[in-house]
Amino acid sequence: MEIRGAALLPARREDVELHTSDGLTLVGELALPLEREPLATLVTLHPLPTAGGFMDSHIIRKAAARLPALADLAVLRFNTRGTTSPRGTSDGAFGDGVAEAADLAAAMRFVAERGLPHPWLVGWSFGTEVALKHGRPHPIEGAILLSPPLHRATDDDLRAWQGDARPLVAVVPEFDDYLRPAEAVERFSIVPQLRVVAVEEGRHLWVGEKQTARVLNEIVAVVNPAAVPLPAEWPDA
Repeated sequence: MEIRGAALLPARREDVELHTSDGLTLVGELALPLEREPLATLVTLHPLPTAGGFMDSHIIRKAAARLPALADLAVLRFNTRGTTSPRGTSDGAFGDGVAEAADLAAAMRFVAERGLPHPWLVGWSFGTEVALKHGRPHPIEGAILLSPPLHRATDDDLRAWQGDARPLVAVVPEFDDYLRPAEAVERFSIVPQLRVVAVEEGRHLWVGEKQTARVLNEIVAVVNPAAVPLPAEWPDA
């Protein structure tokens, strides 16, 4: 079958709960390769919940649906505090990217408790702000930033990454609503190890299968380059 849209490839999927240091329970899902141990782990951070972002925002949902099978990756996705999806509602209230530090910490504790290998942060829009502001103290391999707006993440947040050897990759759409490639190169220049990937014809929400496939390939190219290009078809059952 052709891999498009809502395609759900084989994986071990489990509803999970994350527990924050301030007493909240966050709802989420862990997806693992069906018959193998994962080579690496994607800890995903969704777009702005006050603008409709949640753990089912389509790039994150499709990463969980496809990448365990196509690239041997574990994918952890969850609703940050106060966020609702079909999986349920996480406790608490939106923290404007500040209180979400505890949400990310809860996710990283879960990764450690489960022994999930080589965690990478994958943030999208608001999720990139959480990654940039709060990701550095955690034992991650690096971070992938999809459509970073750089609204809440300040230059001081970026400077904190100076001298950090872990790779950062910003995947920036040509026609982004907030930060386009040329401006991204300038804003991120204070972080020498950060690489900007400009995506021609891309838009902030990555709508359509062509853009979805491009983004998923860019993620996998960083985390498990042997698996790219990702196949566009999956054998029928």
